[in-house]
Amino acid sequence: MRFLERERTILAKLLPDLDTALRETPLMELERSGSPGIRFFRDSGGPGLLVPESHQGRGATALDAVRVQRAIGSRSPSLAVATTMHHFSMATLVGLGDRGEGQGLEWLLIEGVAADNRIIASGFAEGRRGAGILEPTMTAEVTEDGVRISGVKRPCSLARSMDVLTASVLVPREDGQGDELAVALVPAESEGVTVSGFWSSAFLAGAESDQVTLNDVVVPPELLLRTAATAHGGIDELQTAGLIWFQLLMTGSYLGVASALVERVLLNDRIPEPERVRLFVETEAAAAAAEGLARSVDDEELGESALARALYVRYGVQDVIARVATRAVELLGGLSFMTSDEVGHLAACANGLALHPPSRARMTGPFADYLADRPLTIA
Repeated sequence: MRFLERERTILAKLLPDLDTALRETPLMELERSGSPGIRFFRDSGGPGLLVPESHQGRGATALDAVRVQRAIGSRSPSLAVATTMHHFSMATLVGLGDRGEGQGLEWLLIEGVAADNRIIASGFAEGRRGAGILEPTMTAEVTEDGVRISGVKRPCSLARSMDVLTASVLVPREDGQGDELAVALVPAESEGVTVSGFWSSAFLAGAESDQVTLNDVVVPPELLLRTAATAHGGIDELQTAGLIWFQLLMTGSYLGVASALVERVLLNDRIPEPERVRLFVETEAAAAAAEGLARSVDDEELGESALARALYVRYGVQDVIARVATRAVELLGGLSFMTSDEVGHLAACANGLALHPPSRARMTGPFADYLADRPLTIA
């Protein structure tokens, strides 16, 4: 089987026509602000990738998803990173649906996403220092009409294409016994929602990572999904699962970006065979680690030890990406670098995995504690 053939085959199966559309569009057009990539994703049925077939989705497994993200990353880094945020939000909502702790409306929303190809942007904390993914990032005031939310999310991928923004808020429990975390579903057209510029870098510009501001936005009760988690109760099962999905899909996405550089080396007969084989072996070994993590997710291993594994797989793959991307650029040579923006762009984007939370430096202490049989915390 040829390099990336397996990944592109599953992409073609689950999201027909997306790989063809991406392949036929110049890379730098896909990477610019206003890229058509998100539209291609929507038109191919991408929003329903992780939604079960019984709820009108594509029914992708975690293994399918990490391969899809690698395939997309090899065509458009911006699209891979942006869609990871959609899938991360969807995995959290599916988790809420499976737990059945809301008002039974989770699956109605999930089906609506799949049936109408709606795009979900993430306003979750996404692993901020000392916080779980559902740690509130915005203020909420309970009123007769629902919950009034204010706050800012930046950067917020998919900001200009989103149909719904998911945001975590702290609200009083319905039994009056303290507060609990909830996921607010904010329609993009809601009064008080504005999008403004934030991302000024040319790299990953196609991800639409701009600023979303909520100013006294009223969310009706039926669009508030309660989680039964508290703000200071540590990272619960749902948040742990969300963080695992985040690490898995981001790892697959950036591995795809590095794979785009490796693919260029493998197709260049002027590069010595030992060099080509070396890059191939190292890249596929990293892919095997990511796929092993995906298989554990499919086996419903979503506890603390699985989160630790997700993090060390992510950091290990991050190191491989840094090595293979640098070596690929060197092997492709100065002429490739000087005559096209593509090689330099891919090389810069490939190293973006190191910028996503939680950073390895901040996790050093928590990992040391975990190795000493203390609970894993997210720094």
